[in-house]
Amino acid sequence: MTQAAGEKSYSKRQKTVNIIVYVILAVMAVIWLLPIVWLVITSFSEQMGPSASFIPKKWTFNNYVRLITDESFPYWRWFLNTLFVAIVSCVISTLFVLMTSYTLSRLRFKWRKKFLNIGLILGMFPGFMSMAAIYAIIEWIGLSQSLFALILVYCAGAAMGFQISKGFFDTISHSLDEAATIDGANKNTIFWRIILPLSKPILVYTALTTFISPWVDFIFVSYIMKDNKDNYTVAFGLQQMLERENNAKYYTTFFAGSVIVALPITLLFIKMQKYYVEGVTGGAVKG
Repeated sequence: MTQAAGEKSYSKRQKTVNIIVYVILAVMAVIWLLPIVWLVITSFSEQMGPSASFIPKKWTFNNYVRLITDESFPYWRWFLNTLFVAIVSCVISTLFVLMTSYTLSRLRFKWRKKFLNIGLILGMFPGFMSMAAIYAIIEWIGLSQSLFALILVYCAGAAMGFQISKGFFDTISHSLDEAATIDGANKNTIFWRIILPLSKPILVYTALTTFISPWVDFIFVSYIMKDNKDNYTVAFGLQQMLERENNAKYYTTFFAGSVIVALPITLLFIKMQKYYVEGVTGGAVKG
């Protein structure tokens, strides 16, 4: 009887704990989802200014139409600019990060530990601290106010984010490298044909983070592009809609633009999550 009573008491406590956890998770989900729901709903509001209510009095698609037709804010040009910069930066930065991480994880050479320590220290400083020097270099090489300047900025320091990828490569057995070396493979072949196919999770993670950076960056774009409106990216272009002289007319249009700009990142995450799961589970889980 005592054991049965103890099991019953434990089961009751476990149910109570589960209820508390579910309530906390539900509250957190509401907190996270409420701004997104508000963003989507407001994008369909007919009211233009900041006084737009949470639930629109009238629903309309005019905010999305204005993004296409309004020549004052060439939203789709900004969108294509951002997409171009994001794709190119993603490919180059991902290669830089993974190759640097593999080198520091697998190879042993003089000053390797010093490079690791220097990279760790430099990574503690935010990138915008060097904006003045970066802009001076970009002007000197003649790329000021160009999309290639943004690509150069995003890719040049990408290898500094090697820590997470290096930690992942450290978990892959060195016996694979040794066996491949015995079979006559060089380091280049080992990386591309053996290690990289086993590294889908970190490959997906690195690609996602490097793709997202141009979509959300505001500081470097505002500093490099200045008044060259045709080469703005979405983040900086949308902010112009919230300036005092534009706020009353483009407030809800800003929300529509924010909804559209979130779609590529969301779709990319959903698509690549499949490969991330397959990489972690070794292909046991599909979808």
